[in-house]
Amino acid sequence: MLWLDAEAVRNFVMVAELKSFTRAADAMGSTQAAVSVKLKRLEERVGRKLIERTPRRVRLSADGALFIESARAFLTAHDNAVAGLSCSARRFTLGIAGHVAGPEVTTLLARLSQHDPALTIEVQVDNSTLLLDAFDRGKLDAAIVRREDDRRDGEVLGPEHFGWFATPEFDHRPGEPIRLATLSRLCGVRDLATRALDDANIAWVEVFVGGGSSLVTAAVSAGLATAVFPSRLAPPGTVEVSRKFGLPDVPATEIVLHSTLTDRRSREALRILACAFHEHRAKAG
Repeated sequence: MLWLDAEAVRNFVMVAELKSFTRAADAMGSTQAAVSVKLKRLEERVGRKLIERTPRRVRLSADGALFIESARAFLTAHDNAVAGLSCSARRFTLGIAGHVAGPEVTTLLARLSQHDPALTIEVQVDNSTLLLDAFDRGKLDAAIVRREDDRRDGEVLGPEHFGWFATPEFDHRPGEPIRLATLSRLCGVRDLATRALDDANIAWVEVFVGGGSSLVTAAVSAGLATAVFPSRLAPPGTVEVSRKFGLPDVPATEIVLHSTLTDRRSREALRILACAFHEHRAKAG
């Protein structure tokens, strides 16, 4: 009878999802050599090549692609069984910047729940500045934010590109200040937008200041103003208007994951979160 070792299967899933033996080893608190050995033993046991590895790429084989969903289901069942024997609940607090959080957040949290049903996640959405401050004060275990100034720590999850968006009916007359909808003055994206306008000697006026991204979206969708949004999060029904109104480019930034989590299970959850974030952005692009 064929039986599967849970840790070997977990190694396979982590390598498949992170597309890297090194990142998988880091997430599991192991070494690249140990991950490779466990994967090889799993492949020998099932009699199939599951991962194809070249100097440039790590990807699922045809058999690995067939096995991956069953492997995830196997681990979910295994972890649920183990969790049923444990009295201790685990949790971590996660902050996500409003300009980063999009429709993919539901997908990300669902992936985390599937990966680790025993983990309780507390999510806080705010601007990057406040979240970084909370993270530095130990109020958050992890934060996904826009990179602030010249701070270089954290793991880069990907670039963030911006544009100026408004409704097709939005009217801006030459010579008049461009009408802006923004978040609070603590918002880094607001700073990027107004600095770009100042550098281009374009007059501007805030006609709406919202307490959250949804309120800024509502103001722009109502035709009240234009605003800078990440291109992937532009409000439905709006168009990019930088060429139409001669507005300057807004420099791209980076989305960064900060974390103080050190236990293996929580680090695995973060790796799954980062991987799902990459996957969603790739599909959206």
